[in-house]
Amino acid sequence: MLFAFYVQFHGDYSPGGGFQAGVIMAVGIIIYGIVFDMEHAKKVLPPWFVHKMLAFGVLLYTFTGVISFFRGQNFLDYSALSRHSPTHGQHYGILIIELGVGITVSGVMIAIFYAFASRTSEINDAEW
Repeated sequence: MLFAFYVQFHGDYSPGGGFQAGVIMAVGIIIYGIVFDMEHAKKVLPPWFVHKMLAFGVLLYTFTGVISFFRGQNFLDYSALSRHSPTHGQHYGILIIELGVGITVSGVMIAIFYAFASRTSEINDAEW
């Protein structure tokens, strides 16, 4: 998880970013669910919270574009995010967008894992 945070917040300076950090974060929860149990994993990160992550990440991404649009710039023009310095606005925009992507990707990967791992088997063990 710590490495996922490193990749997330240093993605604009080095290889990485929101997508890679989201996958790394999701893999941490997925491995936890495989090693222990689905019930333990769902206690750590409940399905209702995973669904909120999906919505929040997309809203964060969209909200960033809407702010720049309402400040008279193009949609997702990061220079509108800082009134004092367009360079700072670019930096803030990249961090916010990558955070939204990371939250969304992590939520999608965990939701897919929960969906597949929680389904019941159609055949019993003796039929294998």
